[in-house]
Amino acid sequence: MKINAQFDQPVVLLPKDMKWVASPSPGVERKMLDRVGGEVARATSLVRYAPGSYFDPHVHSGGEEFLVIEGVFSDEHCDYPAGTYVRNPIGTKHKPHSQNGCIIFVKLHQFDPADTAHFSVHLDNLQFEDGGAPGVEFAWLHRFEGEDVKIVRWAPGSSYPTHVHDGGAENFIFEGSLSDEHGHYPKGSWDRTPPGWKHTPYTNEGCLTWTKTGHLTPEKLGIFRAPTQKSLN
Repeated sequence: MKINAQFDQPVVLLPKDMKWVASPSPGVERKMLDRVGGEVARATSLVRYAPGSYFDPHVHSGGEEFLVIEGVFSDEHCDYPAGTYVRNPIGTKHKPHSQNGCIIFVKLHQFDPADTAHFSVHLDNLQFEDGGAPGVEFAWLHRFEGEDVKIVRWAPGSSYPTHVHDGGAENFIFEGSLSDEHGHYPKGSWDRTPPGWKHTPYTNEGCLTWTKTGHLTPEKLGIFRAPTQKSLN
């Protein structure tokens, strides 16, 4: 299966473009944003757990990172409320479930094998700093070898000068809305743009975005391990 698998092309998915589809686990549904592979895949998805649903125990053969968007996601290690960002590197394992239901934004099989950081952090505990334009702030979630993951907070009416992400960029908007000269992106939108893409973003109402940059160069894409085990989510 290939979904939005041309990484040298821009892609934008608005909430109206996405549909929930059933996973192999009862009560768990997915919106597949990009995917290379079948049930075992390099994948970016929104995953919705119905109350009481779960996935079987599994090992992260290619790593997993996720942001809890709604509800509480749990495993045998911890409960992760909305606003929690989690990194489970290659070789970690767990049994995910949700007692009352939740939605997560998750990326699978996209870890550099040398990136072994294993942690969780809640947005309330982040330290925001000047984002380089009035009303724009950001907080680091993770950095490794040119790959940067952050939360960007935009005040209502703020904008950012025209710029290019040399290593590509990816955004998920989980509060408010964002716009640029190419379109308008409400809450729940996801976009991925290749190296060299240029834009001038702004927001009228303000927003929060999960943003990753520097991970879409041919060199970076080439280091991801091919999935070899049962993949969850």
